[in-house]
Amino acid sequence: MIERYVLELPAVDGTQVAVVGGKGAHLGELSRIEGIRVPAGFCVTTHAFQRIMAEAPSIDDQLDRLSRLNPDDREAISALSAEIRQTLEGVAIPDDLAAAVTEALARLGEQAAYAVRSSATAEDLPTASFAGQQDTYLNVVGPAVILQHVSRCWASLFTERAVTYRLRNGFDHRKVRMAVVVQRMVLPHAAGILFTADPVTGNRKVAAVDASFGLGEALVSGLVNPDVFKVRDGEIVAKAVAAKQVAIHAQPAGGTRVVAIDPPRQERPALTDAQVLRLVRLGRRIEAHFGRPQDIEWCLVDDGFQIVQSRPITTLFPIPETVHEGNRVYLSVGHQQMMTDAMKPLGVSMWQLTAMAPMHEAGGRLFVDVTPRLASPAGRAGLLEMAGKSDPLTRDALETVLERGDFIPVLPDGAPGGPPAGGAPAPIETDPAIVTELIERSQASIAALRRDIQTRTGPALFDFLLEAFQEHKRVLGDPLSMQAIMAGMEATWWLNDRLQEWLGEKNAADTLTLSAPNNVTSEMGLALLDVADVIRPHPEVVAFLQGVENDGFLDELPRLAGGTEARDAIEAYLDRYGMRCVGEIDITRPRWRERPSTLVPLILDNIKLFAPGAGARRFEQGRQEAEKKRQDVLERLRALPDGEGKAAETMRMIERVRTFVGYREYPKYGIISRYFVYKQALLEEAQRLVRANVLAEKEDVFYLTFHEFHDVVRTNQLDGRLIRQRKDAFRSYQALTPPRVLTSDGEAITGAYRRDDVPAGALIGLPVSAGTIEGRARVILDMAQADLEAGDILVTAYTDPSWSPLFVAITGLVTEVGGLMTHGAVIAREYGLPAVVGVVDATRLIRDGQRIRVHGTDGYIEILS
Repeated sequence: MIERYVLELPAVDGTQVAVVGGKGAHLGELSRIEGIRVPAGFCVTTHAFQRIMAEAPSIDDQLDRLSRLNPDDREAISALSAEIRQTLEGVAIPDDLAAAVTEALARLGEQAAYAVRSSATAEDLPTASFAGQQDTYLNVVGPAVILQHVSRCWASLFTERAVTYRLRNGFDHRKVRMAVVVQRMVLPHAAGILFTADPVTGNRKVAAVDASFGLGEALVSGLVNPDVFKVRDGEIVAKAVAAKQVAIHAQPAGGTRVVAIDPPRQERPALTDAQVLRLVRLGRRIEAHFGRPQDIEWCLVDDGFQIVQSRPITTLFPIPETVHEGNRVYLSVGHQQMMTDAMKPLGVSMWQLTAMAPMHEAGGRLFVDVTPRLASPAGRAGLLEMAGKSDPLTRDALETVLERGDFIPVLPDGAPGGPPAGGAPAPIETDPAIVTELIERSQASIAALRRDIQTRTGPALFDFLLEAFQEHKRVLGDPLSMQAIMAGMEATWWLNDRLQEWLGEKNAADTLTLSAPNNVTSEMGLALLDVADVIRPHPEVVAFLQGVENDGFLDELPRLAGGTEARDAIEAYLDRYGMRCVGEIDITRPRWRERPSTLVPLILDNIKLFAPGAGARRFEQGRQEAEKKRQDVLERLRALPDGEGKAAETMRMIERVRTFVGYREYPKYGIISRYFVYKQALLEEAQRLVRANVLAEKEDVFYLTFHEFHDVVRTNQLDGRLIRQRKDAFRSYQALTPPRVLTSDGEAITGAYRRDDVPAGALIGLPVSAGTIEGRARVILDMAQADLEAGDILVTAYTDPSWSPLFVAITGLVTEVGGLMTHGAVIAREYGLPAVVGVVDATRLIRDGQRIRVHGTDGYIEILS
């Protein structure tokens, strides 16, 4: 029985997390690495913890109550977690368990000082770091006191912080167990933390060392500012020595105390340069052993380093895998597509298979390798110009990389990887029939897809889809479509540049493009106003919709007065727009047609905030404003030198921009329409796999790539462990923020606005839709939670086309992600909403309900209250 409750550290390895917890498994594994010293010790295993839990009165009832708590109910969590800790600490340790611990102590030295450290089974795993959520006790002396602290460690599985973390991240309280690590205490000259990758930038080639005198507790608890060293390629590249006024030391009788450091010694480095370099070499050895960057706690004892903990750094953004050698630079696709959330594997692989350019996955996001374009002078200039017009933060991030000189070698333009041949598409005539033809072509192609896919099942469906993806790309790459998109964008840029030069007017195209024809995304917002008009006269339907909680509500509507008309209006809307949803580039996201209740809060807001006929009135009002602006601009131009020539040229460009700018939104509508057809066919296959007991639930296929899904359909076999691993990985990716620009060194480069023309304290962004508006900020991260009042300004992370129905009810827009020609910006201009995008951390810095002023012409936000 003794072996069951205690394991010596040298007998432990990384496979035993279930028995010794994350920390114990890591320490056991560390002790096996040549040249790495770990303080002697043993683990009190999870079997001991389970024995205590079995003897704890009322623990089952307490855990049931705990699992039902809301992670935001701090008061209830605090009270119940304290109750559970008290229960566990009150359980007497059985004699045989206590004997196992005291015998292990006798082998190491009964009266020596020990560190007693919690080690949970969900701690320090590759996808979740639980650092600091359970307890550690230093310099504990005597078997009875050590046993008492082992008991406290068991109870610390239920600290308020640990319970909240598990509730938020979906970890089952019953499945997490606690082991305890007991190690001989080391009395260091200095201690601290080593990150084998830069924890701020993510650069895997830069190690960071934090160091202070005495025990590391002073640093971890924030009692002192540490010395900080940065090391790259065996050299210290940055060093900041802090004034360390205190240290924590062990007391002879047990426990620790804070000791003042003599003034002359306070500003001496805790480590010599040679010691820093030696420590980093040890860190690289540990990193190589575990196969990923590590966060390592170390102690310096008699000029030798001892390692007391190593865990994976879980906050680093992963690096895309590539077959190319040398340095690479990757651009985020999500920042261009207005969807920076993590995507599931099927979503990633479907986008890769249907995209026009090769794409690389990392952290559940997609990236394009722009290294070849940056390597060629012409390609570099074109990329920077396009990035600058779209998103200045991306341009600045790319320039930051280029300023390093040697990161990307420059190739001549004729070399492989030089600029793409052909350059920009040739211009086309300003002819509305071109847009009509393109839309008809797209609709015909989608109709053929719907018709032809109906008879395909099993492996034949996947073969058919691979052919359909080629047609998808052919439609997307249609030269005429590309010419139409560029015509609208170039006319916008021309008008903004020339009218600022000639009339001193900023972003004049914003007003000139109001209510432009053929904009399927802005039409989608106005069409939902028409749905509200159908429902508004029927109070019974309105009352029913206010209580809707599930997606079966459409079938119930005909039982109400006016319900049939309401259902038909919503159904007609879904027929045209039901393939859309938030995060729609990820095929796994639920579409409005699959989850129509998503639209109910928006319909109710429209009923509350608008009078009948608002959709048509709004469109006509925009059209009249654009016409008034056109006349004003032309009149002012004619008064200038060569005014008739300038006015004639401007008139041609206004006609051109109004002809083509609306079509900018159509290709995405076509993509998402095709996606929904693909998805419905794939889910039917998934349902067949569920019936054949190959899958537990049909949504499990979302965690497979397209080709893996194909293999499962072919073989009728699936390893359930793969789905579990993918779900864990996806959960960890959701916690990561993707960078705009990422290098092959793992460095995440965010870019900065280099401006000094804004008021102090203002939040800077990119101006994408002119005007100034003041109002209440509504910080909304989930469209379904929108509850708008007249005059509200929407503040959110990003807006893809599915947010457009919300735009009719707001007066201004602020987003964290976006560019001049991204969907949110285009629709904001279409609706005449002052908008600033690319505002870093806007949803954190602006509080819901604050009054703010959005300067859509100059690109900044003032917080007024």
